[in-house]
Amino acid sequence: MNLFKISWKYLTFRPLSTGLNVFLLALGLAIITVLLLIQDQFEKKMNQDAAGIDLVVGAKGSPLQLILSSVYHIDFPTGNIKMEEAQRLSRNRLVKKIIPMALGDNFQGFRIVGTNHDYLELYGVDFADGKPWEVPFEVVIGSEIATKLKLKLGDEFTSSHGISEGSHDHDEHNFVVSGILAPRGNVVDRLILTSIESVWYTHDEEPVAVEPESSPLAEASDKEAHEDHDHDSEGHDATENHDSDEHAKFHAAVSKTGFPISDQDREVTTLLLQYRNPIAAVQLPRMINSGTSMQAASPSFEMSRLFELLGVGISLLQGLAVVLIVIAGLGIFIALYNSLKERKYDLAILRAIGASRTQLLALIFLEGLMLTFLGAVLGIALGHSFLWLLVSQSDQNVVAALQPWIFLKQELWIIAYALGVGVLASIIPAWSAYQTSIAKQLTKV
Repeated sequence: MNLFKISWKYLTFRPLSTGLNVFLLALGLAIITVLLLIQDQFEKKMNQDAAGIDLVVGAKGSPLQLILSSVYHIDFPTGNIKMEEAQRLSRNRLVKKIIPMALGDNFQGFRIVGTNHDYLELYGVDFADGKPWEVPFEVVIGSEIATKLKLKLGDEFTSSHGISEGSHDHDEHNFVVSGILAPRGNVVDRLILTSIESVWYTHDEEPVAVEPESSPLAEASDKEAHEDHDHDSEGHDATENHDSDEHAKFHAAVSKTGFPISDQDREVTTLLLQYRNPIAAVQLPRMINSGTSMQAASPSFEMSRLFELLGVGISLLQGLAVVLIVIAGLGIFIALYNSLKERKYDLAILRAIGASRTQLLALIFLEGLMLTFLGAVLGIALGHSFLWLLVSQSDQNVVAALQPWIFLKQELWIIAYALGVGVLASIIPAWSAYQTSIAKQLTKV
């Protein structure tokens, strides 16, 4: 006797009731699947992107905003800080390494980050093609940018002001792609990296042409013509000297470590710090926050606080999912119990042709397990599909880095949990089927 085939026939006999119960269960399990995928990948990526960064220093404002904008590049920077003050901090005995960054521009929504080669070392990047930037306006692009924007070595583009698309372009100077990074699965895949000097020169005012001085009035016409010629020559020489200085500046080697050298009062956006010893974790943030015009924020502390805030919403969604699963379990129980009342005669016939009580018991349990297994498979598929849809609608933020088709070991527990619901929903109907009396049911006809 093929119990599996009989159970399937009974389930498909009432497709509307069966489909509704399966869909309710799948909906609850889909929510749990999405939460599992997001929570697992989100925490891993956050920890991965913040690895090696003990402290972030920037302009005063929201500490969480400072971390999100400087480490994860998903928020607006809090402002700029004076490079002179940042350099003083770098000489503190508690600081092991400091990586300055200049933010504020983008290309088609992907952020341009001015920094030095220490940033590449921090994330242990590998080059798929090309090399790091050597002079101003050379850039290294992440693998995701190269794929989406179809950029290759030697391609040029102009940056836009701000961190989102739609701002005015800085068309005075073009950036040139000098390197393409291999995929790393972290934040650098979505960044355009260049020197701090490049960001500075992009925002410098356009050079004002040197106008030739007007010649003084003179009585003799030949003297006036001579003086005009001299002044024109001086103006031309000044313009040529200015162009020569600009050309030399734009082709000079950039700083590969530490702070760039500049004879002007410059600013940077943020600093990534590493502690020299454990004492620095206690003393340095307090010293910066109270004794300077800057603020210090710890990535680990701020992300823990963020996870706590998000935990409330996650708990609410988990509660909703549990309610849907309980409702689906009750629906399966009611469906099995009601169908059992209508099938008493059929079960008696099965007993009469040789089916044992245990087989009838197994038949009902098998129906419940098949219902919940279908719901579990559909729920997991819906969860991954919903996350894929969410990722496809997010181009540049942290959601875009999530992988919707990664399957976790915890998803096996979702199937086990669903099967447990099926067993619980089938206990009473199965016991009722087990007690079916052949004589009593057949004499009713």
